[in-house]
Amino acid sequence: MNKKILLIVIFFSSIIYAQQYTIDGRVENKVTHQLLSYANIRVLNSTNGTAANKEGDYELKLNAGKYLLVVSYIGYNSDTLSISVIQNLTGVNFYLSPSDIQLPEVVVKPGINPAIAIIEKAILKKEERNKKLNDYEFEAYTKGLIKTQHDISAHGNRVNVSLGANDTIPLKITGILENESKGYYKKPDDYKEIIVARKQTANFPPQINTLTGGRIIKSFYENNINFLGNDLPGPLASNALDYYYFYIKKTLAIDSQMVYQIYMSPEDPSDPGFTGDIFITGDTYDLIKVDLQLNRTANIGGIFDSVEVFQQFSPFDSIYMPVDYRLFVKANVLGLVKFGFDLNSILYDYKINIRMKEDLFDKARVTVLPGADKKNTSYWRNIQSIPNTIEEQAAYKRIDSIRNLPVSFWDKFSPLSNKINFSENFSTSAPLGMYHFNSVEGNAIDFGLFFNDLFDKRLNSDLKFSYGFSDKKFKTDLSAQYLFGDYRTYSLSANYFNKLNILFGSSDEYSDLVSTFSSIVLKDDFREYYYSKGFKINLEGEVFPVLSLNAGFINHTDRNADKNTDFALFYKNEKFDENPVIYETKINALTGGFKIDFRDYIEDGFFRRRISLGNSYVIFRVNIAYSNKSFLKSDLDFTKYELSASGMINTFKSTSLDFKIYGMYTNGKLPFQILYGSPGNIDGLYQSYSFRALNINEVFGDRILNIFLENNFRDEIFRWLKIPFLKDSEILLSNFLNIGISEISDRSKSILVHPVKTFNHPFYEAGFGIGHVLIPLKIEFAWKLNYIGKNNFRVGINTYIF
Repeated sequence: MNKKILLIVIFFSSIIYAQQYTIDGRVENKVTHQLLSYANIRVLNSTNGTAANKEGDYELKLNAGKYLLVVSYIGYNSDTLSISVIQNLTGVNFYLSPSDIQLPEVVVKPGINPAIAIIEKAILKKEERNKKLNDYEFEAYTKGLIKTQHDISAHGNRVNVSLGANDTIPLKITGILENESKGYYKKPDDYKEIIVARKQTANFPPQINTLTGGRIIKSFYENNINFLGNDLPGPLASNALDYYYFYIKKTLAIDSQMVYQIYMSPEDPSDPGFTGDIFITGDTYDLIKVDLQLNRTANIGGIFDSVEVFQQFSPFDSIYMPVDYRLFVKANVLGLVKFGFDLNSILYDYKINIRMKEDLFDKARVTVLPGADKKNTSYWRNIQSIPNTIEEQAAYKRIDSIRNLPVSFWDKFSPLSNKINFSENFSTSAPLGMYHFNSVEGNAIDFGLFFNDLFDKRLNSDLKFSYGFSDKKFKTDLSAQYLFGDYRTYSLSANYFNKLNILFGSSDEYSDLVSTFSSIVLKDDFREYYYSKGFKINLEGEVFPVLSLNAGFINHTDRNADKNTDFALFYKNEKFDENPVIYETKINALTGGFKIDFRDYIEDGFFRRRISLGNSYVIFRVNIAYSNKSFLKSDLDFTKYELSASGMINTFKSTSLDFKIYGMYTNGKLPFQILYGSPGNIDGLYQSYSFRALNINEVFGDRILNIFLENNFRDEIFRWLKIPFLKDSEILLSNFLNIGISEISDRSKSILVHPVKTFNHPFYEAGFGIGHVLIPLKIEFAWKLNYIGKNNFRVGINTYIF
C-alpha cells in the first residue's frame, strides 16, 4: 500500500515538474540590431522576471499559461509580447526602438546646479520608499565567474593559482559558481538568506560558492554601502550632496517617461566613494539604475585595476526594488597575479510587507540547505537563470562541474607547503614540515599522517611522530576528533602524547620555522622545553546559538628536559642557555568551561562559521581546571580559573578598536610549568596582543590580568587632517596600550624551584605602528611607561607571516 502511494506521489510530482517551461531569446536595437546587454524582462501583473546577459540573451522559466512579457531599456520604447506557454519556446526575440520623444532642455543658470534639486527630491523619495518598506522576501539566481591568465587547479579545499603576471596573456574564465537562493529582510536590520542549490566547477570547493549571492548583493537605495571594508555613502545617502558632486550628463527616456542621467563623483578625490552615472526618473524621482565604479581612494592599495557596479530597479507594489546586481572586478596583485571576478545576479518573485514571523531570523545569516550540493541536471534546467554566453559555454566544456581537472605533481607537493596532499582526505608531512631544531633535541625529524573530513566531514585525525638525534628520544602526538550534529556543532576529541612541550606555549605565537631558524642560524633558542606524557579527552557543544559548553579530563606527567647540544651553523663558540628546571609531577584534572559568542554565522551545509562582517563584536571565554589528590589521584591540589574577552569595536569610519583581555586566578599549588607566562617577544619580531618591551618567558604568575588595546586608524587620520602626500599614500597607522599584572600566590610560591619575575603593580607600555596596505607587515615602536630597566624602548616588525 505504501509503495502505491509513493508511486502516485512521484507521478503527480513529475507532472507538476514538467509544467515548467523555458522561454528564451534575445533583445536587440530594432534599427541597428545592436545587442542590448542586461535588458530588463518582466512578466506583466506578476513579480516574475529576469534580465538579459552581456550578449543580450535571456532565459525565463514559466508554468503553462498565457502571459504578457514586457522588455524595457533606458533610451528605448518598451516592447510587449503576448505568449501562450504549452511547451518550451525558443527564439522569442524583442526588438526595441530608440525613444524619439522630444525631451525638454535642461537650463543651467549661473551659480546654480540643476542636478542638486533632482538629487534632493530623489533623497526624499528614497526616504518615503524606506518608510513604506517594512519587510520583503525574494528569490535570486547568481552566477560568479573567476578569470585568471592560467587555469586554476585544486586539490581538496586548496586552490592553486600560478604566479607571475604577463600583460600579453588575456584573462580567461577558469571557474564558474552558480547558486539559487531565497532572501528575507525585516526592519530594522534583520536579514537571512537560504541557499537552496549551488554548484561550481570542479576546481573550486563549495565553501567559496557560499561567498556569492545575497550576502554581497548591495542595494543602492541604502545610505551606506560597504565595499572592501569601507562604508561608502550611496548616491542617495542623507549626506550625499555634501559628499558628492553631481551634474546632469544627459536626458533620456523610457517610453514617454523622462530619465535623468546624472554623473557623480566625490567632491574631494581623497575621499573614498563612487564615480559614474545614476539614472533617476524625471516625474517621480525614483532611482532606476546605477552604473558606477569605485574611485582610486576606495580601491585599497590600487590592487584592483577596476571595480564596476551595475544595478537596475523596478517597481513592485509601487516600491522600487533591485532586479539585478552586477559586479565586475579586475585586479593585479603586485604584478604577480592578475585575475578578474564577475558577479551576475537576478532578483525576482518579491513579496513585500507580508509580516514575516520573528522566528525566521536567527543567528544564521546564511544557511546552505544540506541538499544544496546534490541537485541534479534536471533541477538546474528548471530554475530561473542567466543563459551562458559563448565564452561561458566554452569554459564549461573545459572545466565542467562534473569532471575534475587533472592533478599535477605540484598540486600534491610544494616546497613551500607543510603537507603533501594525496587525496581530499589524506595528507602527509612535506619536506618543509619534516625537520626542526632546538637545544634539547638538536636535529630532529618529524613525520605526520593527516586524515581530514572522513565519514561525511565528521572525523579528523592526526598521527605525528618525531625523533631527536641529540636527546635520542622518540615522540608521539596522536589525536582524533569526531563531530556531531547537523552542522557539526558538537565534538568529542581525544589526544595521546609523549612529546617535548614548549614551556608556556599558550602565549607563544611564533612558528616552528622561526624557532628553528633562530636556533640553528642565530644561535638563539628563545624557547624553553620540558617533557610531558599523558592524554586528554574533551566534549564540547553549542547548546544555544551564542553559548558553547565544554567538559573533559586531562592527565599528564611532566619531566625536566636538559640542553643536549650547542651545535649551530654560526657562533659556534657560544652556548645555548640551559633549560629552566620545572616542578616534576603528575597532574590529573577535570576541565570545563563555556564560550559566549554573539556573532552571526554562516551555515554552509556542513559547518557553522562565525562572521563579523565588519561589525563590532565580543567573545567571552571561561575555563576551569580542577586537580585533586584524593579524588583524582593527582600529585597537587589546585583549581585554576581562566577568563578572557576579545573582540572589535567600530570607532569612526573604517577605524576600529581591537582588544583582548585575559585573566587567571589560581587557588592551590600550581607547578611552575603551568604558570602563565605573559606573552613577550623576540628582538625585532613582534606579535599582536603581546608585550613588545618584554622578552618571551620574562614575567610569570598564577594570578594574572593582561589588557591589550589596539586602535587601527588605517589611513583615516591622514585623510581627515588632509596632510599633503600622506592623505593619498595609503599608509596605515595604529597605536597600542598594554597593561599587565602578574602575581604568584604563597601556595604556588612554596613549590617554586627558582625565583621568577612578577608585576605586583600594573605594568604599562605604549607604542604605535606604521605600515602600508600592500605590505603584510608594519614597523612598531614601543615604550615602557614604568618598570624602567632593560628594553625601555624597542623597535620591531609585526607580521602574521611568522
